Amino acid sequence: MPDITMQKERAHTFRAMHRGHILLLPNVWDVASARIVEQAGFGAIATTSAGVAFSLGYPDGQRISREEMLARVARIAKAVNVPVTADVEAGYGDRPEDAARTAREVIEAGAVGMNLEDGTDDPAHPLVELPLQLEKIRAVREAALKSGVLLVLNARTDVYLAQVGAPETRHDEALRRVLAFRDAGADCVFVPGLKDPETIGRIVRDVKCPVNILAGPGSPPVPELEKLGVARVSLGSGPMRATLGLLKRLAEELRTSGTYSAIEGAPSHADINRLMS
Repeated sequence: MPDITMQKERAHTFRAMHRGHILLLPNVWDVASARIVEQAGFGAIATTSAGVAFSLGYPDGQRISREEMLARVARIAKAVNVPVTADVEAGYGDRPEDAARTAREVIEAGAVGMNLEDGTDDPAHPLVELPLQLEKIRAVREAALKSGVLLVLNARTDVYLAQVGAPETRHDEALRRVLAFRDAGADCVFVPGLKDPETIGRIVRDVKCPVNILAGPGSPPVPELEKLGVARVSLGSGPMRATLGLLKRLAEELRTSGTYSAIEGAPSHADINRLMS
């Protein structure tokens, strides 16, 4: 079990990171990636649910079990000296009780934050009904309060990511949901699928609480996002997929030309061995 006093302190530290300078989170999927990010000077670690799932042979979308996901989170949290926030998809169950259980087990794993999304992967009903999602958020908040570790809850809506409804309706629907999430107890709201600076700035101005943006190719650079008022930037499964892209290029080079230039720039065996010690 994690040191509860230290965990409470890390939760407080992580919450404070959402105010002031923009919080940057290049998401990780295992201990090695977490150690690399920590060594690079980042003050907090965020996991990617898709990256963890892919690394264990599952597709994304709650196909991995809660137990397997949180076992990986626990290994990461134990291996680093900074706050860890866990991406736990939609909470691994349809009921508020399921979300509460997931929150308790996130805390038991040593993490101090969690993502909770409202996507369903059901084209007919792409988002969880708002009243149920609010019950889940309240259940997470209550579970955290009872534990004494005040999890930083990052509540995500997939309105833009899943392209729900007509484009002209998405701002109002996303805003309706994230304002409700905020009022139900979310500390930060997450609106993936946004890349247009004007739309990002409008969401930030309208929601008036910390906003997380999913960044990648085509997104505004961090200085511009900070000027827009974005509190938190994460990369999702991008770093893990980029690593797989490098492996794919390496394999292709080896197969076709018999050379190894794709390995250039890799940390040495000794460096990684020391990082794991």
